[in-house]
Amino acid sequence: MQAFNHEIATKLREIAQLLRAQKANPFRVNAYLHAGDTLDNLGRNVAELMQAKGIKGLVALPCIGEGIAHTIYEYIATGRMSRLENLRGAADPVELFRSIPTVGRALAERIHDQLHVDSLEALENAVHDGQLYKVEGLGSKRREAIEAWLQKHLDEQRRQPRPVARASDDPPVELILRVDNEYRQKASAGKLPRITPKRFNPDNKAWLPILHTARKHWHFTALYSNTARAHQLGRTADWVVIYFYDDHHREGQHTVVTETHGGLQGRRVVRGREMECLQHYEQRDK
Repeated sequence: MQAFNHEIATKLREIAQLLRAQKANPFRVNAYLHAGDTLDNLGRNVAELMQAKGIKGLVALPCIGEGIAHTIYEYIATGRMSRLENLRGAADPVELFRSIPTVGRALAERIHDQLHVDSLEALENAVHDGQLYKVEGLGSKRREAIEAWLQKHLDEQRRQPRPVARASDDPPVELILRVDNEYRQKASAGKLPRITPKRFNPDNKAWLPILHTARKHWHFTALYSNTARAHQLGRTADWVVIYFYDDHHREGQHTVVTETHGGLQGRRVVRGREMECLQHYEQRDK
């Protein structure tokens, strides 16, 4: 048994265990368990396979679909597994952006706060839309370095061609807001399983409610934000992070918050999609 393969397989099985405990779709649970078995029985180092054949080589293995292949690639490339962090309640976009060379904590916080993005893919979309120019104190050289790193890092993940998820490929805001409402209602009524976050939880309590649900062809996981920023601003009972994937393996995430100013003040808003939310509420209120 290859030691590195077993290391990744163990993390995939932990994902499966967390999904089962959180009452997620049994097919997702079994997918991660079978993928772990595949890695344990693989006769060569999975990192070498990845380097030689890219994600296409991973997808060719038994029981490893495109979504899990990208999870494996992420761990090989960065030493992190965001799906596992999400399920543990340990994901932090500020820490994620700090993994980009030249980006320190202060800049990572400004990127998160000013661009309303929570993932590298969402940051890439913001770059393509020219939004990176909005971040205060970001000079042209550092901006170019960030853009180049994102392109190289994310292009490597996409060695097997597939559509790049854009906002137009995401679930409509109406659907995201319905999931947000379901999550907050069930969390308030104590109807959701609670997980024990690894971060910002000195008493090691199971306090963070988590929801797995499906709407149309979309699958969602929702939980309150347990990031340093949410704690600093007292928004841990307001910011809801919603992860999603569809039947074509397109994945992404959004954060839903209560708007504090402007025409949407007091409304639940999908960060980064405020205009769509405004249109949604105007249509609903007619």
